[in-house]
Amino acid sequence: MLDDQGDFRTQFVREPAGLRQHPALVLNADFRPLSYYPLSLWPWQEAVKAVFLERVQIIAEYDEVVRSQRHSIRIPSVVVLKDFVKPQKRVAFTRFNLFLRDEFCCQYCGAKGDLTFDHVIPRSRGGITSWENVVAACSPCNLKKANKSLRNSGLKLRRPPRRPMPEEMHAVGRRFPPNHLHESWMDFLYWDTELES
Repeated sequence: MLDDQGDFRTQFVREPAGLRQHPALVLNADFRPLSYYPLSLWPWQEAVKAVFLERVQIIAEYDEVVRSQRHSIRIPSVVVLKDFVKPQKRVAFTRFNLFLRDEFCCQYCGAKGDLTFDHVIPRSRGGITSWENVVAACSPCNLKKANKSLRNSGLKLRRPPRRPMPEEMHAVGRRFPPNHLHESWMDFLYWDTELES
């Protein structure tokens, strides 16, 4: 399901400013979010366009209305795709996904914030840029390690880096929701999580 601008899964990351007002949660045909990492959101304009192209069904709406010369529609807050999209089997190796895998904390000291990434085996020593050799690191730890081996730097990894499975990333993604969660999304984001006793 491609449109003239490419894979629709990437549409919501192209214009983050468009998500500041009235984003729509996008569900797959099985009523699960397309992605938790990052959460599958479209700007309201994309959601309205998808409604008129009959690609989605509106499940919930905001109170606000948009009007054209011929139409008036309440802005969708939750839409579900009419056609099922097969989930990706591999997690893309991106900076965001790396930070998400490492739960947005330094893998040496546990600090949160001021993150960069570090090659466990430095590239100058033959280390490669891969899931198994790159970790999130705070700037002070990254500077301390520099191009030294772990043993020579005096640092220790909290856990060894590895390629994450999509299911793991979904679970971690649920713990790091975006800044804005509309009340109409809650039933769809957390319906399959374990209930507290």
